[in-house]
Amino acid sequence: MMIESLHNDKVKRLVRLSSDNRFRKKSKLFCVEGRQENKRALSFGFEPESFFVCQDIYGDTLPQGEVHLVSKKVYEKIAYRSKTEGIIGIYTPKNESLEHFKPKKDSSVIIVESVEKPGNLGAILRSCEAFGIDALIVTDARADFYNPNVIRSSVGCLFGMNIYQETNEEVFHFLQKEGYQIFSTYMSEKAEDISQKDYTKKSAIIFGTEHSGIGKYWMDKTDNVLIPMAGSIDSLNLSNAVAICCYEILRQKKRLF
Repeated sequence: MMIESLHNDKVKRLVRLSSDNRFRKKSKLFCVEGRQENKRALSFGFEPESFFVCQDIYGDTLPQGEVHLVSKKVYEKIAYRSKTEGIIGIYTPKNESLEHFKPKKDSSVIIVESVEKPGNLGAILRSCEAFGIDALIVTDARADFYNPNVIRSSVGCLFGMNIYQETNEEVFHFLQKEGYQIFSTYMSEKAEDISQKDYTKKSAIIFGTEHSGIGKYWMDKTDNVLIPMAGSIDSLNLSNAVAICCYEILRQKKRLF
């Protein structure tokens, strides 16, 4: 039976999962919209609870599992994105801790403190995945990993990445135990060009917030690096800064092959 009313209980629950962080966490469920994003979620082992599909838009073989067909009018109201592809899945999140992460001998890790904007977090995930970063760790997280904006801006890269939420103390203990060299990005007289460091060994780079920079906790525990710039502006958008550093890590590793 096709759902044609926005007052349907299943539709109202889906809307809450899309828009309410607290409801997502309480329900231990999240929404994934779009073909590519659902395909990635399934391919990386995320368990679907159900799907909402508008066949007029989707026009493909229905996914396996519980499927609720909805009218085009209903789908256009519940879709988070303005340009969409006719499918929304509801999934169970994976909440793995850092202790489950087994780093390689040349492991590269990005750490971001207190990231607030879901779009920034999604863009950071996309860069980490594209440049072969092994894990993204968020300390003092302000953004929900499963916010629809994170999934959308990461183009589903969230699902294939090792991503963890920990305290600064837990992260520092892990990095020390595993033998990482630790770098941080903030302005100081001692800061060195990022290209002057060797990232072919176990390396972690830490980024602070855009408005206040890196927290005091890390300042005496890390080597300080900076992205060289030629203009009058002395800072970059957080996701852009992460992307540049991720590329430098990949550039150095590719020289070994």
